[in-house]
This record gives sequence, structure tokens and C-alpha cells, in this order.
Amino acid sequence: MSAQIIDGKALALKLREGIAQEVQALEKDTGIKPGLAAVLVGDDPASAMYVRNKKIACEKAGLYPQEHLLPAATTQEALLALIHQLNADPKIHGILVQLPLPAHIESKMILQAVSPEKDADGFHPVNVGRLVEGDPVFVPCTPKGVMHMIDSTGVDITGKRAVVIGRSNIVGKPVAMLLLHRHATVTICHSRTKDLPAVVHEADIVVAAIGKPAFVTPDMVKEGAVVIDVGINRLPDGKLVGDVDFDRVKERAGWITPVPGGVGPMTIAMLLQNTLESAKRFAKKITG
Repeated sequence: MSAQIIDGKALALKLREGIAQEVQALEKDTGIKPGLAAVLVGDDPASAMYVRNKKIACEKAGLYPQEHLLPAATTQEALLALIHQLNADPKIHGILVQLPLPAHIESKMILQAVSPEKDADGFHPVNVGRLVEGDPVFVPCTPKGVMHMIDSTGVDITGKRAVVIGRSNIVGKPVAMLLLHRHATVTICHSRTKDLPAVVHEADIVVAAIGKPAFVTPDMVKEGAVVIDVGINRLPDGKLVGDVDFDRVKERAGWITPVPGGVGPMTIAMLLQNTLESAKRFAKKITG
């Protein structure tokens, strides 16, 4: 029996519609329009496309988008000056620095310069620490989207065995924390994991985020499992595929996300939601 497809586009559309209504209400009640500043350094085509898509999503949801497109030769000092300017701008409630940055810029320093109160990506050490403690303010957008997709299946995460393939700071580690806080028994697999297929096969929930095309094969997947594919890989022929062998794994899984059209749209929706939540906190602070 073929798996049920978790439609990220449909879920994200529903989220964005709700966000648009909340944005409208917030502006009507307080005069505050949530503002998201996106900073792009260099001319990487994929990064430029992501920033453009985020701007379009902002406009559709009624947020105020602000783009800062900087040349690749921009100095670290100039970029830090811009971040400090955005931190102080009352019209901006979320700041997104598009990664990767050019090699001469220290990404960690830039991400730490973003105010934790405007860290819409959830990458600042303060927000990472709060996530680990189980008291998050900003949850990284992709992991937040992953959890929403799992919840959309109706599967109760409590007590389930979850395996996260990949240990990045952007997806692997935070999604593992979120699953742990929801009372799953969580294992993180990586390149040094012994007998990785056997470990994955024990999972009721699999989150693949390693950047290897079709890495997860049917023999690795427990029948009826929830399979969330975070990977986006471009093959030599230009086709986009995930980390999961979708066509074959869908015959074993209970639920599965497609690529494209799965996690990607959810990430942008969660970025808008984080910016909205920041604007709400700002409104509460100035209105008492």
C-alpha cells in the first residue's frame, strides 16, 4: 500500500492564510506591520532565488519585506554595521542573513550579531540555548516546519522511536531537540554511525537531512513509518530530488514528504510565523 503524501505546499498555504489574517489584525489594532529584512551577500543563484521567494511570500501575507543585496566583496565590518542598523530599526522585527556567506566573512560572528529578539531563523546562541532547555522563543524554521508536518499526520509523537539522519546545527540537532521535547526516543545518525540502516529501520519517524540523493532506501524503512525528507539535491540532469528514494520508499512508509513540494514551502511559512511572533512581542512591549 502506497504512503500518504504530506503536501507541504497545501500545509504552507493554509499557514500563510492564517498569518495574513493575524498580520492584518495586528496592524489594525496597533499600527504595527511585521517587517522582515533579508540580507544576501554575493550573487549565488540559489540564495538569490530563496531571498526572492521569501520576499514574495512576505508581500502575499501582508508583511513588510526589506531586501539588502550586497556585493560579494562586502567586508565583514560593513555587514556587521548593517546588522546593527537593522537591530535598531523599529520597522524590522525579523532579520534573515542568507547562508552561505562568502569565505572571508565569519558566519558565526554575523549570526551572533543579530539581536536574539529579531532572530527569525532561530540561529542565535541564546535561542539555541532556550530550545535545548525546552523554553524556545524562535525555533529554526525548517525543524519547526518538520514538526508541523509530522503533526499533520495525526501520529502521536509521544513514546515513538525517531531517527534523525544528519547532525547539522540548522536541521539535525534542533529537530532532534524538538522531537525529544515531545517525548520521542531520539537517535541522531551520521557518517560515523555503525550499521546505520539497522538503526533507521527501528524508527517510527525518520527525518533525513544529510544532502545525499536517494540515500534512504526501502530496506532501511520500517513499514508504516513517517518519513520526512529535508534534503534538496540537484542531479546532473537538473532534476531536484531529496535524501529519500521517494518512488520506492513510498511503497513502505505510512506517510512521506515529496521533493520538491514538501519541507521547502513549510520553511518559508515558518519564517513568516516567527517574524509575526516577534512583531507581536514588540507590540506588547510598547503598549504595555
